[in-house]
Amino acid sequence: MNDYAALEQKFARIACLNEAASMLSWDAAAMMPDGGAEARGEQLATLAGLAHEFLAAPEIAENLAAARPETDWQEANVALMREAHIRATALPRDLVEASVRAGRACENIWRQARQESDFPAVRAALAEVVNLTRESATILGGALGMAPYDALMSQYQRGITAADATAIFTRYETFLKDALPKAEALQAARKTAALPPGPYPEAVQEKLARELAAAAGLKFSSARLDRSAHPFCGGTPTDIRITTRYDESDFASSLMGVLHETGHALYEQNLPAAFRRQPVGEAAGMAVHESQSLIIEMQAVRSDAFLSHLAPILTNRFGKGITLGALKSRLRHVARSFIRVEADEMTYPAHVLLRFRLEQALLSGNLAVADLPGAWNDGFHALLGITPPDDRQGCLQDIHWYDGAIGYFPSYTLGAMAAAQLMAAARKAVPDMDALLARGDISGLSGWLAQHVHGLGSSLGFNEILTNATGEALNPACFEAHLTARYLS
Repeated sequence: MNDYAALEQKFARIACLNEAASMLSWDAAAMMPDGGAEARGEQLATLAGLAHEFLAAPEIAENLAAARPETDWQEANVALMREAHIRATALPRDLVEASVRAGRACENIWRQARQESDFPAVRAALAEVVNLTRESATILGGALGMAPYDALMSQYQRGITAADATAIFTRYETFLKDALPKAEALQAARKTAALPPGPYPEAVQEKLARELAAAAGLKFSSARLDRSAHPFCGGTPTDIRITTRYDESDFASSLMGVLHETGHALYEQNLPAAFRRQPVGEAAGMAVHESQSLIIEMQAVRSDAFLSHLAPILTNRFGKGITLGALKSRLRHVARSFIRVEADEMTYPAHVLLRFRLEQALLSGNLAVADLPGAWNDGFHALLGITPPDDRQGCLQDIHWYDGAIGYFPSYTLGAMAAAQLMAAARKAVPDMDALLARGDISGLSGWLAQHVHGLGSSLGFNEILTNATGEALNPACFEAHLTARYLS
């Protein structure tokens, strides 16, 4: 076996360990009883430690030094393997396991603390997570020649730095200060119908969500739809796990949640099978991933064309008169609100900008964990002019920091901006896009994405994918143009 083939074999083993961890994480969110949390933390820590041990093995370095890739894909694969090996050798295994263990323990405490709006209950556990993350970030930054926070960001989306994100977000903050009051004024001046009151039976919601996801291209022969407190998409390309939550007074939350996660699932299902379980065969990063969920949910499904198709279907299924106007009012309502996952697409980036600033301050030590609630409330008021009434609607609302995912948040808004840019290019490539969407047909869009994004895996980076597909790197003006057309005209 030559050195490149040996690397492929070893990285496939590591990928299997990570797949097992993904399934255990899905189970923890969707099926596991509360009493299993401590044991699950140990299981995940052990798997992370084993994957780290395999990745940091001296034999990997020997194979990397001697490997002779023969194609561009193999060349890209080796480059990604090399970076992964550098990261692994930089971090001691006990720190890797301790970080996973601390994240699982903190997340378990957070679940109860969030319900009770009790930040002091989780403060010490979060401080431990932040301290371990800071230690890891400092080590990784030194090994990779990056600032510590950039080293964390690159775990989720390579090729984007804090300086890049700061410039993009600062520009958007300026846009929002002018656009938001204008959108609110236009919205207030319109006469809009309201959706009929519930109930909207859960069983009907679930059946319709499955049908729409399948119509978008999701293959349920290799996917599941379940329930969890927070909707997500996990699993593997051949075993997708989507979750959502249902509210019988509001069908829109679960329906849009499933279609959002379907965008993630389509990406995973369409990754290059020839490089499955290889770094180059994985998704190109979380900002790219988020662009794929948002291009389905926000760009396609919430378009006038698709909603004109959806309204009569909803009327028929729920036995209630659901007009296009009422549906647009519900799904495209701009409002200053406290909860990120419920925010409209215009104010959502402000939620991300706040977290981006705060997590950098936490990591640098300029913000103590004990001072997080106050800093959150002050920052939120500065951005949107409102102050959360409690920590449940403030710094306790997201799981990310409590399970150790620091550096992840920028991907959400970078992905939203990329989705707008990709949709503009897709419309040029598929001129009858609106006619297709008006029939509920997303295949024109999903087929274009499979060719220009999904099938590329990680052979290209974030901006390289955008440049190939749209002709330029990320351009925030595309997102601003989308919002202007939808909310300011």
